[in-house]
Amino acid sequence: MSAKPLIFACTLLAVSHAHGADELSCRTSVSKPLLEDSPFNTVIADNPETILFELGSFEMRLGENPTASMTGGVLLRRDDKLAAAEAARYDPVQRALFLEGGVRYEDPRTQIRSTLAEFGYGTGRIRFEGASFSLGSSSGRGAADLLEINENGTLSLGGVEYTTCPPGSEDWLLQGKSIVLDTQKGVGTAKNMKLRFQNVPILYLPYISFPIGDARKSGVLTPEIGTSGRSGNEIRVPYYWNIAPNYDATITPRLLTSRGLQLETHFRYLTERNSGGITADYLPDDSVVDDSRRQIRFNHRTLWNNGWRGVVNFREVSDSQYFEDLGGSLSISSITHLDRHVRFDYYSRHLSFIAQAQDYQTIDDAILPIDEPYRRLPQVVVSATWPVGPFKLGLDSEVVNFDRDVGVTGWRFNATPSLEAPITGAGWFFTPAVSLDHTRYDLADTLPGETVDPTRTVPITSVDTGLVLERTMADANRIQTIEPRLLYVNIPYRDQDGLPVFDTITPDINLVQLYRKNRFLGGDRIGDTEQVSVGVTTRVLDLDSGREMMTATIGQTRYFSDRDVALPGMTASTFETSDYIALVRFGLLRNVNFDIGHQWGTGDQGTTKSEARLQYRPATNRIVNLAYRFRRDSLEQGDLSWSWPVASSWNFVGRYNYSFRDQEALEQFFGLEYESCCWGLRLVSRRHISTRDGTRDSSIGLQLVLKGMTSVGTAADKLLERGILGYSADLR
Repeated sequence: MSAKPLIFACTLLAVSHAHGADELSCRTSVSKPLLEDSPFNTVIADNPETILFELGSFEMRLGENPTASMTGGVLLRRDDKLAAAEAARYDPVQRALFLEGGVRYEDPRTQIRSTLAEFGYGTGRIRFEGASFSLGSSSGRGAADLLEINENGTLSLGGVEYTTCPPGSEDWLLQGKSIVLDTQKGVGTAKNMKLRFQNVPILYLPYISFPIGDARKSGVLTPEIGTSGRSGNEIRVPYYWNIAPNYDATITPRLLTSRGLQLETHFRYLTERNSGGITADYLPDDSVVDDSRRQIRFNHRTLWNNGWRGVVNFREVSDSQYFEDLGGSLSISSITHLDRHVRFDYYSRHLSFIAQAQDYQTIDDAILPIDEPYRRLPQVVVSATWPVGPFKLGLDSEVVNFDRDVGVTGWRFNATPSLEAPITGAGWFFTPAVSLDHTRYDLADTLPGETVDPTRTVPITSVDTGLVLERTMADANRIQTIEPRLLYVNIPYRDQDGLPVFDTITPDINLVQLYRKNRFLGGDRIGDTEQVSVGVTTRVLDLDSGREMMTATIGQTRYFSDRDVALPGMTASTFETSDYIALVRFGLLRNVNFDIGHQWGTGDQGTTKSEARLQYRPATNRIVNLAYRFRRDSLEQGDLSWSWPVASSWNFVGRYNYSFRDQEALEQFFGLEYESCCWGLRLVSRRHISTRDGTRDSSIGLQLVLKGMTSVGTAADKLLERGILGYSADLR
């Protein structure tokens, strides 16, 4: 029968003895192994200064310089830290334990192996020689000639190597003089470091700061390198400034070899009630246009406890070509107006209030001053509802001043009181309503002879009714609904030709517009009509998951008379019906989603608008998207995008957006991704239309991703996430 190990529970005493060294107060027993029902567990729980020893043999020497030696295997535990070795020596003068042979150390964030270790129980510092380590919170590991770990878990390493590759693989390796890994903050810093990839030095850095978690820390971020036809080669070197827990900023010098050096800055803030950000970009001397370029953007939001909210949005660029030259994508370069507004609003159960001042910067030179949008200086909108017995009283009102350098300007006052009598039951509703729309103008800059204070008053009557029918399908876990809806609207004709048009358009018909009472959007026109809008929706629902497996809707509006009210330059409509509107969404298969929206007219009018999208996604890294968009006399486009593995470590990605109307590709990119256990590589070639006049640009992006550390090269992942629906740039 083997001998049981000796168990010691030792506590550091605060009282010094005559020799000037602290003492250890120890109790000993032959007991069960550590972490079982030891009689000393209570001591450990009550006092974190207690060190629990488990060892094979123990020898203590008393005298002027007392020491203790432990052999036959030593296991020590203090609080949540664990250490083990073949032998140990206690030195009370240095207040340290020296571990020798097969040293092992573990805490919740770190694992270390070494040949020799010094455990300073007074300072909480542990020093290792010839150590290898791994970080429990990540896949980081490495080796060091000298390693120190303090009480809060910070690792200081000298003569070090670091990687996130698994043991046996060192595809990338960070080597250098010193590294400090703060496992609590999740940040590492290094000096005189060399980055080797596939055993080839690719980067030397006198200083680097890198994450080993999700922490925020000031420092230089990974440079981005790219190239394009319009601006030449490009390099960005972002610097992140962690000003405070609720403030930070990113300052990015951006060198464009064909244009010059641009400085991009972005500041963010977050307080109890406020949040927002400021962006300021400046290119002092663009070599291509021989002028300075700039962009300023400010976003702010304030939330008060009383329900009020304040919002500020401001954006301005130096010239109309700014986004085309420096934006980098077709969606940005096609911007024609920049919205700037200050807004205060309040919402409660029965009242909503909006007050704002709004302006636009027009950055499309093709837009004439007479066609630019009006400034709203100011605009106040108040809406309220009050339940009164079986009725519901309502009021929608607006006061707004429209201002512009060219054309008619002035105030518009609108008030629309309403009365509804909603009646509901199980699976049905019936809502008759009446309202009176009154609008008055106070105009300036009118033509001679035109009225400066025209008015308009129009009564509106309607009946909105619908059913929700439900049945259980053959599969008892699924139900189907049929939801017919009918909206009757009567609006008499009022002559409105003398009224200005400040903000009113005729919107495209859709399922939302189908059940709106006014066919115009905006307060300058109220469309005369007597009509019935009829639609029906059916849904298939999975009762177990609540998932909507299929939705289909079709609707149309039928008119009982011609409509005479029209916008200037447009003719009144004489069609007896609107186009049909249909929407179908399939989710019957978990890996397949299919949506289609279609609008078509009766007789020989044909299709007006059509959109369809199919996504096949059998796995997170396998995606195929196919889309089609058509709008009569405007556009017809096809869009194919994908991300699909072609081998165990290779992934093929791409997008092809083609205009059938113009018979040319609007945007196309193709790329390959390679992923190993601890690094990844993306190579993407892109060609796209970069300006409103159809000018094309080409670029090639190469991005090396070192998992758990950084990426080197261009930000190809951002392009893929924007262009491929469902794509995730996170390498597994």
